[in-house]
Amino acid sequence: MNKLKGKIAIITGASRGIGLSIAQVLHNEGVKVYDISKSLTHHDFIAKGFQADINDYQKVKEIFEEIFAIEGKIDIFVNNAGFGIAGAIEYANPENIYKQIDTNLAAYIVLSSIAIKYLKKSGGNIINISSVGGIIPLPYQATYSATKAGIEIFSRALANEVKQYKIHVTAILPGDTKTGFTASRVIDNEVEDKTQQESIRLSIAKVEKDEQKGMSPESVAKVVKKVLKKKHPPLRATVGFAYKLVAVLPRLLTLKTINFIVRKMYCKNKKTK
Repeated sequence: MNKLKGKIAIITGASRGIGLSIAQVLHNEGVKVYDISKSLTHHDFIAKGFQADINDYQKVKEIFEEIFAIEGKIDIFVNNAGFGIAGAIEYANPENIYKQIDTNLAAYIVLSSIAIKYLKKSGGNIINISSVGGIIPLPYQATYSATKAGIEIFSRALANEVKQYKIHVTAILPGDTKTGFTASRVIDNEVEDKTQQESIRLSIAKVEKDEQKGMSPESVAKVVKKVLKKKHPPLRATVGFAYKLVAVLPRLLTLKTINFIVRKMYCKNKKTK
């Protein structure tokens, strides 16, 4: 028996990357998928795409109402849309900081508040796309790491709130994933110190190299599918065996030791001539 067949899902940011792969994998399981994205592309496996900024509460609320009016139910909501910013906090553009927190964390919370109204009727699922970077935070991606850590904490708190409605909440934690996310990352690079500028460049270059050698977005989508098929979904699902090991490091090592390892990996200073 296919537990997912006939379900109705809404995914944010399903026009590309991980969201697009989730949409296709769920469609293949018989799920009818709707997309909410800032920019839309046409795909046969998406029933309808709605163009909206996920920070536009009223617009997204109206989209949920429209989908419910069409389908009579909503079973799955996937919070996936987001973007990356890299750079030293000292020189960060405050507007970028606020925008990232609004998009990567606040919108997840606000949109979940909209989705609950519908999911409580069906006892559905909320899937929040977090990151291993929320457990092992990276230098020069401090705000991004903070939002991803916040998503998991929010997911765990929300899970207790909505358990009475038989709604399941799971945070999905991908590691390095090869998508267009790398190319679209915003770089705050107005740095006065040339030595620090080179350190940032080397750190970001390593992150980008790891991402482009990383797992496919389909790997993340398959974990989402697996979670949705479970009778008792986990609060957290880490994608990839290697990253599952990384995720348990805080239980095995002190935070100071973990930070030392991360610093050695991502803060390779190169003296300028």
